[in-house]
Amino acid sequence: MKVNLNRINQDYLFEVTNNNAHKVLLDNKSKIEGKVEGVSPMELLLMALAGCSSIDIITILKKQKINPTDLKMDVEGKRIGGVVPSLFHKIAVDVRLEGDIPPEKAKRAVSLSFDKYCSVAKTLEFSTPIKYSIFLNGEEL
Repeated sequence: MKVNLNRINQDYLFEVTNNNAHKVLLDNKSKIEGKVEGVSPMELLLMALAGCSSIDIITILKKQKINPTDLKMDVEGKRIGGVVPSLFHKIAVDVRLEGDIPPEKAKRAVSLSFDKYCSVAKTLEFSTPIKYSIFLNGEEL
């Protein structure tokens, strides 16, 4: 696995490209002047967590012949203020599933993702606790 980063302007805008030529724009969201034109690296880390666990959850459910009609996640990272580096000290995830899914299967798919399969979650667990909540068709499980 490899990515390449290129500086786009004379400010903080960077383009990161993977081997398949997919691109992400990174920017410094705390800059004083100018428009922020990309995600911050720490936001990208939260996005990676959401993406990794979502892929796991769908894969686990599909193996059981269950295909959710929708999956959404809200991921919020709380950072340690006033220090450098400003690390996450906790991450909260709301997993929102829709469809004809037995509640126990939804719970199991989410817990397997965060506790066993998601490489991003497993990497983060050494420094940051991740708490997740599960909502199925609008009801918290």
